[in-house]
Amino acid sequence: MCNNNNSNNNANKTNCITEILQVILVLQQSVCGPETCLDSCDRPVLGCGTPINCNTRPVTLYTCCGNGTPWNMPVSREADCSASCETSCVFRIEKLDGNCATFRVLVPNRDSSSPCNYDATDSFFTINCDCICAIKCLNDTCVDCL
Repeated sequence: MCNNNNSNNNANKTNCITEILQVILVLQQSVCGPETCLDSCDRPVLGCGTPINCNTRPVTLYTCCGNGTPWNMPVSREADCSASCETSCVFRIEKLDGNCATFRVLVPNRDSSSPCNYDATDSFFTINCDCICAIKCLNDTCVDCL
């Protein structure tokens, strides 16, 4: 873990990634009105600028040992996931418990007539936020089937 210099002393502390994820989680849980602030990860409202209601601020994560490559996870929960398994690097925060974050894997929506950019999968993972060194927020959007 790259941000774990004093794990015993930091047991109840959070890092900046955890704080940003907490803001995103609160926003997604209480989807609110149009955007009025800077276009950053921790802007206080979800906003699409369209008639659809945004319910997700999708993110891409970068880990400390990933050499600048986005974190990828399988889009399926199947146990037999070979090298040809489809993966995604776009996620939706679902739960935050201290420095542990649970994410849902999102995939691009294949229906071009849908106002939603992503589809929800039934694939989840939990990561220690101390392992995340960067987070990239994508445009707020609507995700179907949540």
